Amino acid sequence: MAALLLRGSLPQYDGKTVLPGLSAPVFVDRDALGSVTITGENRLDLTMAMGYIHAQERFFEMDLMRRQAAGELSELFGTTALIHDRKARQFRMRARAAAVLNQLPAEQRQLLDAYQLGVNKGMSTLTVRPFPYLLTRTQPVAWRNEDSILVIYAMFFTLNESNIYRELKLSSMRAALSDPVYQFLTMHAGNWDAPLIDEPFILPELPSVEDINLQNLDEHLFKDDHISTEQTPGSNSFAVSGTLTGGSAMVANDMHLTLRVPNLWFRSRLIYPSEASPGQLHDITGISLPGVPSIIIGSNRHIAWSFTNSHGDFADWVRINFDGNDKTRYLGSAGWKPINMIQEIIYVRNAPAEILNISETEWGPIMAKDHDKTPLALVWTALKPEAINLKLIELEQVNTAEQAVKIAQLAGIPVQNFIVGDRSGNISWTLAGRIPARSGNYDPQIPADWTNPNTGWSGWLDSEQYPLIANPASHRLWSANSRTVSGNQLEILGNGGYDLGARATQIRDSLFAREQFTVEDLLAIQLDHRALLLSKWYQLLIATLDSADNALPWVSDMKKSLNDWDGHASSSSIAYRATRAYRYEVMNTILDGLAAQVRQNDATFKLPRLSQAELIVWQLIEQQPQHLLPATYKNWDDLLYLSAQRIAAQMQQDGGITERNWGEVNAAHIRHPFSQKLPEWIARWLDMPRDPLPGDHNMPRVQTPDFGASQRSVVAPGKEEQGYLDMPGGQSGHPLSPYYGSGHANWVNGKPTPFLPGKPEKQMRFVPTDS
Repeated sequence: MAALLLRGSLPQYDGKTVLPGLSAPVFVDRDALGSVTITGENRLDLTMAMGYIHAQERFFEMDLMRRQAAGELSELFGTTALIHDRKARQFRMRARAAAVLNQLPAEQRQLLDAYQLGVNKGMSTLTVRPFPYLLTRTQPVAWRNEDSILVIYAMFFTLNESNIYRELKLSSMRAALSDPVYQFLTMHAGNWDAPLIDEPFILPELPSVEDINLQNLDEHLFKDDHISTEQTPGSNSFAVSGTLTGGSAMVANDMHLTLRVPNLWFRSRLIYPSEASPGQLHDITGISLPGVPSIIIGSNRHIAWSFTNSHGDFADWVRINFDGNDKTRYLGSAGWKPINMIQEIIYVRNAPAEILNISETEWGPIMAKDHDKTPLALVWTALKPEAINLKLIELEQVNTAEQAVKIAQLAGIPVQNFIVGDRSGNISWTLAGRIPARSGNYDPQIPADWTNPNTGWSGWLDSEQYPLIANPASHRLWSANSRTVSGNQLEILGNGGYDLGARATQIRDSLFAREQFTVEDLLAIQLDHRALLLSKWYQLLIATLDSADNALPWVSDMKKSLNDWDGHASSSSIAYRATRAYRYEVMNTILDGLAAQVRQNDATFKLPRLSQAELIVWQLIEQQPQHLLPATYKNWDDLLYLSAQRIAAQMQQDGGITERNWGEVNAAHIRHPFSQKLPEWIARWLDMPRDPLPGDHNMPRVQTPDFGASQRSVVAPGKEEQGYLDMPGGQSGHPLSPYYGSGHANWVNGKPTPFLPGKPEKQMRFVPTDS
């Protein structure tokens, strides 16, 4: 019976289907991986067919994304989702999505109308609702136009949210630390950076004993807590011009996100006639995001484009001053104003609904408190209706990198690094998405008072103000979530928590190591798992162990574990695992010591992600200032020795210092959202295999068990047949589909899958009426 129910929700893969609203027939071909090629007479018809296919293959995942953004998961999962919904509902994203719809151009609203019709038709055509709804004993709710906007909001949360709350910790640091200490910890530039637009910089000096002395702090302030993870939504992207390929530009992209089954993206190709050039076809291949009708990254035979998260500063916190005699009033930019009190109802499955009271100001919702308990309102690009649109779709029809840049800068997406190359060999980099124009004398890194005249956001930057590099003299562009600009442009974009530039540096240096490139050369850079950042840490660990008593069993075992060091994060390497663990232990210990100063004011404080943590730690290791040594250690050698001892003890608990390699620690753990709720034998059926994986964070091949490249692609526009595109987790969300997990093995093994869909194996035909 269960098998019959499962089969009833299988997507339709062939035959004829009536899709009312079409202007002409649409054909959908699927290859051996389930990659879809949608061919029709116009973009609206293709959009409707895309909605139908997305719904049948991925509706549950689409549903999760809209509910995550809107704070509506409790309707499906009950009280277990309430903590998430209470937090998310404060943003009131469903109401804001409706406001976005009201200001979209008519042609974009038409696309959403067509997509919505296709999604709901695709769901209604299934004999049985998708299996997650059978397991939760719930019914899928029809798709609405604002749900596609909510899916875009979900990506804003994924890419921006950690940066937003980072500023609250920076405010606590600013209040508790002297200026030299704060500047030292929050330095924006370092020797691992590889910016595209560079200027000389001066590193902050080491804070003096007058600025901070950890030796005088109470030992209970040193908690040995872990710092924020280096795992951040990001990506690698790089391009070489036609001068280095003998023709078209070549663009590589691998977007780093939490990995799941099925994959976030959906392999798609769209073919439809050009209105501007009769007899010509638009032919776009790439990945779509189920829930929206766009191709996210790809190639249209004329241009190829890619994204990486920019990690600029696109949110601010505003300090709110309430009327001492009337707490319903606050001081606004033009005098006293009433707080806008809004009630949101959170519906909870099998439990009473909750009412959430939200306080809105002219700047945004009050969502946090500053270090001194002053209420804070959030200003964020995602909360501005004009920052969201479907303009990205216009990339499908442009022919040059120059045209693409102008579209990207006005696209309604989280601000991203945008790299594009065209068929004529041109390459360009800029930022895609709306960037706020700030005015007034305030520090956007920490909460500020916006009641002073002309303080805050004054609209959006004009396209002419965006940083832009077109056809650099080097014929190379790269981006890997670290700082891309310098000087005045860095002040405009801000620092939302840039990544250390180790990946960007490794990519840049690999690009400059060659003068001619093929697809295989760029793939080799994407799969590069050389541990260049860890070479100094390996030497430090060797020196630490050499100074220890070799008669101690843990010392001799640790030395043996380092024998297979080859400078790579290889799945077979024991030395990489030990060296990596040592790096994190030393960094956590040193940085936690610096956080102890702030804990005098806030006992629960933990440092936020610091862009230059690596540089900070190495300065202290090399200079060994006694006043910056945590008071729990006798000297710096003691800290390094005890860190190695703790790592040895942990590795013994994990199965022996010399027994386990990096691949056992870094084995794939890519799961279906429901598998953790099910018995193990079913979970194994839904999840991807636990394959050992090479790679790590600070190298081009970013990889952890459940985080890494959500796609890898290299393509030259006009030569798509020579490109490749790999994805983990597969194309279909249905476990009985032939496309469940399709292509995953190629992604694991670094074996390139052709960029263009292969030979059609199945075909559907959508028609406007039954005939």
